[in-house]
Amino acid sequence: MFRLETEVDKARRDLLRTRLRDANTAASPILRALRGTPDERDVPLHVWAVNNADGDLAGGLVGYTWATWLHVTYLWVDDHHRGRGLGARLLARAEHLAVTRHGCRASRLETWDFQAPRFYEKQGYEVACAVPDYPPGITEYLLTKRLG
Repeated sequence: MFRLETEVDKARRDLLRTRLRDANTAASPILRALRGTPDERDVPLHVWAVNNADGDLAGGLVGYTWATWLHVTYLWVDDHHRGRGLGARLLARAEHLAVTRHGCRASRLETWDFQAPRFYEKQGYEVACAVPDYPPGITEYLLTKRLG
C-alpha cells in the first residue's frame, strides 16, 4: 500500500532525478556514452548586446549547450533596436560559439505564436511541433536547426 503526498520536497526531487537519470542511462547507449564526458552537463552560453554610449542592455541571448545541442532559452531585443538585425546577430553569434567552442551540431528553442516564430524561420529554423492552447489561446512552437 502507498500514500500519495503533494508537498514540495527538494531532497526527494533530487533523488527522483538521480534515479531517472540512472534508468535513462541504463536504457540508452547514447546517454550511457555521455556519462563522464564534458557533453554530459549543461554549459551556459550567453551573448549580450550592450549599448556603447550608456552601457544599457539592448538585447541578449541566454542558453546552454548539452550533448551537441544549443538550447536557446531566452532571446530578447529592446523595442528601440528591433528590426535592425540585432536579434539575428545575437542568434548567429550564439550558434557560432556553440559550434566552434562546444561542437554543437543542432539548435532548439521554444517560442509562442505572438513572439517570433517567423523570425526564427528566417534564420533557418524549422517547426518541429506546435502545442495549441499552451497557455489557453496561445500556440507554443518548438523549432530546430542543423548547425555547421
